[in-house]
Amino acid sequence: MIEAVVFDLDGTLVRLPIDYDRLFAEFSQIMRVSNVRPLVDTVSRVDGKTRALVFAAWEKAELAVEKDISANEEGMKIYKTHADNRKALVTLQGKAIVEAILRQFDLSFDVVVTREDAFVRVDQLEKAIGKLNVNIRNVLFVGNTDGDSAAAEKLGCHFLKIS
Repeated sequence: MIEAVVFDLDGTLVRLPIDYDRLFAEFSQIMRVSNVRPLVDTVSRVDGKTRALVFAAWEKAELAVEKDISANEEGMKIYKTHADNRKALVTLQGKAIVEAILRQFDLSFDVVVTREDAFVRVDQLEKAIGKLNVNIRNVLFVGNTDGDSAAAEKLGCHFLKIS
């Protein structure tokens, strides 16, 4: 029985039209590396000051596209279907853009975990599910990437992949 649903944000509930190639090139300069992929691994290895610079550049890029964010109708339909369930949001987006998106699309969550709280998807899920205080086997994670699927599998929760 599904007691709670955890949603990813970008690509799942909304689409942020960020030019990631350009942003990653900026990250490359900030971190002084030629290849930033996989991003989570690369950012996890830098010092706190450098990470803060990466997050600041990322936030600037997110806020620059705020007015152009669109809903992912498939994800929004699933959100509405689970209106009565406890819900959490896990995202690599920052707090500032998340707050704006929640207001713009009238979304509400019992728990929100952003990149400032945890930067690895498994850690984000563990934190969110812990705060929801539900059995992990009774959680549905809704995401859009293979990484989302792998994190759900590793933790033992249900997973629904959308496009």
